[in-house]
Amino acid sequence: MHDKWRRREVLAGLGAGLVLGRCGWPAIGQPIAEKDAGPYIDVHTHIGQTWNGDEPLTPSGLLRFMDQHHVAKAVILPLVSPESSSRLNLTEAALSAAHAHPDRLIAFCAIDPRTSYRGGRTGLRAMLKEYADAGAKGFGELKAGVPIDDRRMFTVYEACEDLKLPVLFHLDLERCTDKPGLPGLALVLKRHPSVQFIGHGPGFWASISGEIAEKDLGGYPTGKVKTPGTLDRLMDEHKNLWCDLSAGSGAGAIARDREFGRDFLIRRSERVLFGTDYLKPGQDVPQFKLLASLDLPARIRARIERENAAKLLGIAL
Repeated sequence: MHDKWRRREVLAGLGAGLVLGRCGWPAIGQPIAEKDAGPYIDVHTHIGQTWNGDEPLTPSGLLRFMDQHHVAKAVILPLVSPESSSRLNLTEAALSAAHAHPDRLIAFCAIDPRTSYRGGRTGLRAMLKEYADAGAKGFGELKAGVPIDDRRMFTVYEACEDLKLPVLFHLDLERCTDKPGLPGLALVLKRHPSVQFIGHGPGFWASISGEIAEKDLGGYPTGKVKTPGTLDRLMDEHKNLWCDLSAGSGAGAIARDREFGRDFLIRRSERVLFGTDYLKPGQDVPQFKLLASLDLPARIRARIERENAAKLLGIAL
């Protein structure tokens, strides 16, 4: 471990979490009974205090949640944009937690695209390389209050391309903004085919359905899906787009029309990732019950619950 990360870990007081051993993995392809669902790899969690009024989530609190739900590993996402949360959750804290619990926690890194830095793309790449060298396995949560195809965002994508970091983004009407049909996201995917983009948020998941209005990108549409939406088209056209099932946006998009949602998970099963967006103690998380209720084939569940994330992040099963 780099000495400065060790110092930051001590100063942040993040080394006091419960140390746990590696969870066992069932044989790939075996049928999964509901009570034995998982083990999961959760690609979307946070630590610290995300929203004012919420109790902060410590690394040990996250580990307790993971143990309760058979989650083997979880990705901790920093939040560094003013629009992303009430309080900033820095990359240094995510790295410290991951260093304290290397068998359970995985850190991503994040830099707001509006950050002042010297050296253009080279300077930003050097900053991100410092995080990657310290153990960060991806970039995100990208939750900045600019269009997803803003010129400053492309500098971030270029640096992530150089470092082979997947990018997890949140899309709605305030952060990483776009229009119905997601033309901005389509441009991003086309320009950077070697970057693996992981979509999340109300605007992203509203696009599971066709014929949506701009206001739907900021909300949680309900009701039957009459026609397949932009997500299906973009996933057909761009093999570097992945779906993060976390939060109410991901669960709601599948649950709003359970027949369509189940079919979507099956036909897109090779690029759907399990996530919760767990960020405060006692938070209700619908993803576990939702997946169990859909009667998905065991092979599909194995992909979504862990295999896809393991492939994307280079985790040995």
